[in-house]
Amino acid sequence: MMGRLEAGQAPLFYAFNLEDHIPASHMLRGIDQFLDLGELHQHLAPHYSHTGRPSIDPALLIRMLIVGYCFGIRSERRLCEEVHLNLAYRWFCRLGLEDAVPDHSTFSKNRHGRFRDNDTLRFVFEKVLERCLAEGLVGGEGFAIDASVIKADANRQRGVPGVDAAWDRESPLTRPVREYLEALDEAEAPRTPPKNVSLTDPAAQWTAAPGGPAFYAYSTNYLIDVKAGVIVDVEATPAYKTDEVEATRNMVDRVEQRFDLKPTRLIGDTAYGTSEILGWMVDEKGIEPHVPVWDKAERKDGSLGRSDFRWDADADEYRCPKGKPLLSSGKPTADNTLIYRSNLHDCARCELKSKCCPNTTHRRIARQVNESARDVARQLSTTKRYAQSRRHRKKVEMLFAHLKRILRLDRLRLRGLKSARDEFLLAATAQNLRRMAAWLMPKSPEAAMATTL
Repeated sequence: MMGRLEAGQAPLFYAFNLEDHIPASHMLRGIDQFLDLGELHQHLAPHYSHTGRPSIDPALLIRMLIVGYCFGIRSERRLCEEVHLNLAYRWFCRLGLEDAVPDHSTFSKNRHGRFRDNDTLRFVFEKVLERCLAEGLVGGEGFAIDASVIKADANRQRGVPGVDAAWDRESPLTRPVREYLEALDEAEAPRTPPKNVSLTDPAAQWTAAPGGPAFYAYSTNYLIDVKAGVIVDVEATPAYKTDEVEATRNMVDRVEQRFDLKPTRLIGDTAYGTSEILGWMVDEKGIEPHVPVWDKAERKDGSLGRSDFRWDADADEYRCPKGKPLLSSGKPTADNTLIYRSNLHDCARCELKSKCCPNTTHRRIARQVNESARDVARQLSTTKRYAQSRRHRKKVEMLFAHLKRILRLDRLRLRGLKSARDEFLLAATAQNLRRMAAWLMPKSPEAAMATTL
């Protein structure tokens, strides 16, 4: 027989325990277990007055932001609505059924004020990383580095050529423009004007990196530990290769300074195989570069390449297949390259000239100042450890896929490089918390049975 719900008089009192209505297998239970904000109030204390009305608890704002980034809730207005309606979100944020949810405008005021002035979001990220270290999820032996392009909140049509970009500093400026101009004033050396500049977010880089039409974007740079795919550092840069590679130095140095972690090997793609970075890894840091060498010296037209010439480090010279020396003046060029030249008379009567230098009178070989570090990388590329590292590199690519598809961070909501940094830090914090919850929380009986099968 079909049943019907009787609409009787509502009871006057309810016995309701929020804890009983959150499933034991809910992700937020695992995240709550590994998120410790006990030191947050002490960290922010200098930015609050000792008198006046009590403010909204900053721990509540951080918990709400973590909920938003963990579950791909991009709008803060919608986040407030979801926390108001969702019991699990209320439980995680320490809100009772009758407690009010903060207004969405509170987030903007704190993000651009106290949180940014005191680098609070990096503080939270590093506290989560400390927990990952304590739980044994960070091995410290191998790190992987990569960058991913994230679209900026800037219209492609609202841009001008870089040489034509100008702002009236006497009139009120938007926050992203003001931050951009301050960064230009603080820069040690003038930078070449970019091809295109956005009028709404000038720090964003005009790029067509993934292919297709160009757009304004930033890059999120991840440094991960390959043991469990934990993000050990994150850096926001314009979507420009030079800035992305320079972020590698900053992140490796920062992790070593703050957590006393320095990897044995660093894994990256060809973008990190330049002479300068390889020299920094090998000579300054003592790290094995598991990186393909950026090398354009080898020829593809069938003529003799640099590998056909023997390098003699003691004599500081190359020897051609016929045993003739190629010498250098010892003065590097502007791009830190030494040019080794053969003798004009030796090449004129050589039978291999048509295969060696058919279009020039003598042979020239360019050798980077850090060529010895490049040789180390080439040697490592033939080992089994290097082949394993190429498989480990996929872990950072999987994190980027998770960032864009699951956390829905394929386009920024905030403008400016500092805001991009805030968004990337929150997203990396959410990914590390989700990783700990997935790896360390006990599985439900159903999940455990499925795993054994």
